[in-house]
Amino acid sequence: MSALRARPRAAVPAPGTRELRVEVRPAWPFRLSRASGPDGVLRVRGGVVHRLLHHGEEGTPVVVRVAQTARDRVLFGAAAAEPEAAAWGIERMRFALGVDDDLRPFHDRFRDDPLIGSAVRARPEVRLRRRPQPFEALAWAVTEQLIEYVRAAAIQRRMVARLGRRCGRTGLRDAPSAAAVAAQAPALLASFDLAPKRALALRRCAEEVASGRVDLHAEDPAALQAGWRRLRRIPEIGTWTLSILALLGQGRYDALPAGDLAYVKLVGRLRSGGDPRERASEDEVRAFFAPYGEWAGLAAAYALRATAPELRAVAAAA
Repeated sequence: MSALRARPRAAVPAPGTRELRVEVRPAWPFRLSRASGPDGVLRVRGGVVHRLLHHGEEGTPVVVRVAQTARDRVLFGAAAAEPEAAAWGIERMRFALGVDDDLRPFHDRFRDDPLIGSAVRARPEVRLRRRPQPFEALAWAVTEQLIEYVRAAAIQRRMVARLGRRCGRTGLRDAPSAAAVAAQAPALLASFDLAPKRALALRRCAEEVASGRVDLHAEDPAALQAGWRRLRRIPEIGTWTLSILALLGQGRYDALPAGDLAYVKLVGRLRSGGDPRERASEDEVRAFFAPYGEWAGLAAAYALRATAPELRAVAAAA
C-alpha cells in the first residue's frame, strides 16, 4: 500500500473530485520535512504532507498530498473537481518544496567554502521552505516584521481561522486570499494582534495584488521589479519584506533578507571576531554575502547552520 493510500480517513477527498498522481525524481538529494507548519496550513499526518490550495478566480479547492516513497522518489497526489486545478496544485507544491531545484551548481561552487562548506557537504538536501502562493509569503512577511516568530505564527493562525478557506472533510485550511484580506477593515486585521500600521500596510498590499496592479506571478523581470517598486511605496513595506517575498514566494535564491535579526547578529559576530554583542548594518550583511551572488539567500541559510546554531532562534530570544 502506498504512503498516499495509507493517509488518514479525514484526508479523503470529497465525492466528485478527481485524483491526479505524479511521481517525481528530485533533481538533487531531497528529504521531505516531517514537521507541520506553525501557522496550521501545512500539516503532516502519518509522514504524508497535506496542504489545501485554491486555484483560479473561482477558487477551486485542491487538496495536495506529498509522500517520500524512497530516497530518490517523491509522490504527489492532488484531488480537485477539475484536472487542471489538480495539476496546478501539484505544480505549486513542487515549487514550495523545491523538489525540482537542481542545486548542483551551488554545491559544486561552495562545497569547499571556508564558511559554509562543511554544512553544504553535510546537508546537501537542505531547501528553503517556500510558500506555494507568493501572496501568502508577502502577507506572512508583514505579520513577521519586528516581532518574535512565535507571536507572528499566532497572528497567522488567527488570520487563517477567521479569513482562510477550509475543506470540511479534510479538516484543512488555506491561507486567506488577497481579495479576502483586501475586503477587511484594518481594525479587524489589527484585532489579530497586528500593529495598526502593519494592519493597514497588509490591506494595501492585498488591494494591490487583488486589483491586478501588482502581479506577483510575473515571469518578465521588468514586470516583477515594477511590482516590487509599487509595493515598496506602501509605508511599512521595506527591503526585508520584499526580500522574503522574492525568496520564499517567488523562488529567487539571490534574494537576501539582509535586515533579518539573525543575519545582523551573525555577520556582526563574525566581523568582530566572535563578540555576541556586535550588530552589522543591512549594507554590511549584503556586502558579506555578496560573494555568493545568485545564491546569496541559500548561502545565508547555510551560514546559520555552519556557524552558531543558537542564532537560528535569535528572533524569538530578542
